[in-house]
Amino acid sequence: MSSENVQTKWGQFISLIIVFFFWGFVGSANDILIPVFKKVFTLSQVQSQLVAWAFYAAYFVGSIIFFLVSLKLDVLQKFGYKRTLSAGLLLSAVGSFLFIPAATMESFPFFLTALFTVGLGFSIQQIVANPLAIKMGSPNTGAHRLTLAGGINSFGTTIGAILLGIALFGMGDNKKTALSLEDIKLPFIILGLAFIVVAVFMNFSKIEDPEKEEEAIIKDGHSKFNILDYPQLYLGMLGIFIYVGTEVTIISNLPALLHTNEFGNVLEDAIAPFIALYWGSLMIGRWNGGVNVFNTSNLVNTALKFIVPAAAFGVIIGANKFAAHDVSSFYIYPIWILLFIAVSFVGGKNAGKTLTLFGASGLTMMVLGLAWPDPEIAKFFFISGGLFLSIMWPSIFDLAIAGLGKNTGKASSFLIMMILGGGVIPLVQGSICDFDISHPGGIFGITWTHFSYIIPLLGFAYLGFYGFYCPKILKKQGISHVESEGGGH
Repeated sequence: MSSENVQTKWGQFISLIIVFFFWGFVGSANDILIPVFKKVFTLSQVQSQLVAWAFYAAYFVGSIIFFLVSLKLDVLQKFGYKRTLSAGLLLSAVGSFLFIPAATMESFPFFLTALFTVGLGFSIQQIVANPLAIKMGSPNTGAHRLTLAGGINSFGTTIGAILLGIALFGMGDNKKTALSLEDIKLPFIILGLAFIVVAVFMNFSKIEDPEKEEEAIIKDGHSKFNILDYPQLYLGMLGIFIYVGTEVTIISNLPALLHTNEFGNVLEDAIAPFIALYWGSLMIGRWNGGVNVFNTSNLVNTALKFIVPAAAFGVIIGANKFAAHDVSSFYIYPIWILLFIAVSFVGGKNAGKTLTLFGASGLTMMVLGLAWPDPEIAKFFFISGGLFLSIMWPSIFDLAIAGLGKNTGKASSFLIMMILGGGVIPLVQGSICDFDISHPGGIFGITWTHFSYIIPLLGFAYLGFYGFYCPKILKKQGISHVESEGGGH
């Protein structure tokens, strides 16, 4: 490893990435809960998407509250990163325990309140953990640390769906298709206790607060900051909104798509492997991006770009096999992984070029998913959206904060607020799915639920446009091109 990498405080960083794992674990658990709640509470598709809305709206509300409080009181300087992070974890623990009375009362609004509370805790954790990961060592390797953290986040999303699927439905011959809300209690009791354990561990860990000099500089520039002076930022905020919304909507509406007769009428108890493959696709992409953390020769680096995605795909298959899921249909998926690797080589480390290429690739996958005559193949085009989204987050972030200087911290908080897109865009797609009930017969020879994937198609189109257009804005401002290599939120 280079001297820059040696400076990374690995002991502290490993403590921190446990939090990134939790974000992923709960994020994919939502995708199991959506079809379950839809069936138990007899919800329309758009109503079932309120699960995603409650969770991601909490990020927005939490960021706003944090921002307003920070105008009067610098929370991180007053209480420190470690204590603030622990407080966020304890708030998420409270949300997890609220699942118990929600299940007892069989109340959908109560479940949404519980999820919203977990999300509020996560918003605090996000605000603290992202900059903390960057500051745990040399600034030159900050993006690489976020990449590694993003890979751990994706590992959480991949196994979260499988573990919750086992907890709710069992596995193998003991698998059940009927579900009682009582079954939801135990996994969330365990999750709540885990949050508390990690909060206590964080409080006593050796994580140090970063230097306070940077925050002071940001504070001095507070009154002069005008978002409209930075088109890269406000277009980037829309980019983050659309990115998170596209990432969530593809998978949140996938159970409804696979449940249609056209796509094989897959039931709730059989949906976990597909959710794991989608989130696993993001893991494949982020692990691939994480290869550049290590100081290796070009030959070894190139070899790892193939070996690491293969290992990540092996983790997905292995976890599903452990849960006794039939994954024989997944063996065609390496075709999409190889396509992703080829595009990543062309994109290199250039943020604008990477975003343009991956936006165009994702758009192409959505078009093929809509047009491909065989649903057995079409579903993999939609799932592969995860591959092409996987390393977009740092590219958007890099472009959006380029040239912001002392206002970088404030700009970052605005970008985190835009995670709200994960709650809004699935509602839009869900409302199109519901046309199958109000306007049966479909459109262009496919069901409305199938056609609803026009929404992520439009999302990829904007993300590709932003990657193409933003460097031109920066060039006019005299800012040199930005480099990035995949991470995650």
